[in-house]
Amino acid sequence: MSETVNTFEAQQQGRPTGPLVRGYEVIIGFETHAQLSTASKIFSRASTAFGAEPNTQACAVDLALPGTLPVMNKGAVERAIRLGLALGSHIAPRSVFARKNYFYPDLPKGYQISQFEIPVVQGGSVSFFVGEEQKTVRLVRAHLEEDAGKSLHEDFVGQSGIDLNRAGTPLLEIVTEPDMRSTAEAVAYAKELHKIVTWIGICDGNMQEGSFRCDANVSVRRPGEKLGTRREIKNLNSFKFMQQAIDYEISWQIDTLEDGGKIEQATVLFNPDTGETRAMRAKEDSSDYRYFPDPDLPPLVIAADWIERVKAEMPELPRVMAERYVRDHGLSAYDAAQLTQGPALARYFDDAVKAGATPKLASNWITGEIARRLNAQEIGIEAAPVSAAQLGQLVKRIADGTLPNNAARQVFEALWTGEGSDVDAIIEAKDLKPMNDAGALDAILDEVIAKNAKNVEEYRGGKEKALNGLVGQVMKASGGKANPAQVTELLKAKLA
Repeated sequence: MSETVNTFEAQQQGRPTGPLVRGYEVIIGFETHAQLSTASKIFSRASTAFGAEPNTQACAVDLALPGTLPVMNKGAVERAIRLGLALGSHIAPRSVFARKNYFYPDLPKGYQISQFEIPVVQGGSVSFFVGEEQKTVRLVRAHLEEDAGKSLHEDFVGQSGIDLNRAGTPLLEIVTEPDMRSTAEAVAYAKELHKIVTWIGICDGNMQEGSFRCDANVSVRRPGEKLGTRREIKNLNSFKFMQQAIDYEISWQIDTLEDGGKIEQATVLFNPDTGETRAMRAKEDSSDYRYFPDPDLPPLVIAADWIERVKAEMPELPRVMAERYVRDHGLSAYDAAQLTQGPALARYFDDAVKAGATPKLASNWITGEIARRLNAQEIGIEAAPVSAAQLGQLVKRIADGTLPNNAARQVFEALWTGEGSDVDAIIEAKDLKPMNDAGALDAILDEVIAKNAKNVEEYRGGKEKALNGLVGQVMKASGGKANPAQVTELLKAKLA
């Protein structure tokens, strides 16, 4: 629970503006809590496993009982280092833990151990695409801290239960500058950050279980004015709700200002049932938490050789892989970004290329037809019925002229539905080989030209699009077996 810095006017000079909403510029910053994938908690040996019976995984250290002392989890530090390396951040050689004091039923110590003045990860950035436009969001920091417990309200009539299993779970809180200018940018940023933390293995990214929780700081202003008062939307645990909550908050703030009201700094919650945000409490500033260095924890010192050791164990990062796809395969930056949405998808593309697929054609099929079917069936690439090797074989047949596009779609459908498993066998069984009889094709061309005098006249009159109609008629007459490129050239020759 960190506060995005509230005085960004200096940094915001020259920052790009986004699309105006009813004459207002939208300013969005994010604070994201990524639960680290350690087996034990940040300062104790208690388990972090999800789903255990309430209050069975909170030990004396998590509760700060007398006589206990916290001990830093080395695995949590290594995961912080991995994030810093992935985001191009500065990893502090010395950082300090502090006590953040506030009182809430699910905070057993009456304070939270966090980092304040000197966080472990400083600066960095996250780049992503909104449509085909690349955006970059600057980061302020990422700091280590422990999670609080959980208050349970729905299972008790007139009472609340407290489950402390989550207390002490290691978190990285990742804080951005207020660089986002639309809901689309905010959601795209969150998706990219989610991809990065799961790609490098520091967080499982399970939003339903609370492993990846986002708080959005939203304000609006007239262009050129100073930053407006922000309201923080807490605990957005799905991208769909994130979009709905931010859109509603923007509209609510503009309505309030247009009606002559004043925006009060507050923490708000989103209700997915009503689609509305509501104020939970007045938003605290850092002075309200009375931070001071934790007397039980020495400074965290990270040696340079430790950083180098972690760096050597890092997987190829998605941005590096995307750059390689652009450099080695001639893909656009946008296509490369689409193919590196996850390790499994990137492996699928790599395996298809290894199987002989032309990279650009493979990319088109993966980001087009395959993505459409995966989304429709709500499955991941790992569950795709068409293997990378099969796609590679299919694309090879398209590239060598064996399969026109229409025939290729028929083969793909057979592969996807399990009607067949071998591309060449399906081509034979469905008689999809291209028409190689020059005489038969020439006869079809002459017949189409004779029956479509209007298209012929329009083409000869300078309307290039009229040729498409003639090509379509030839393809139909040939049962899709003719090569469209060959048909186009032959038609042009006959009509010249």
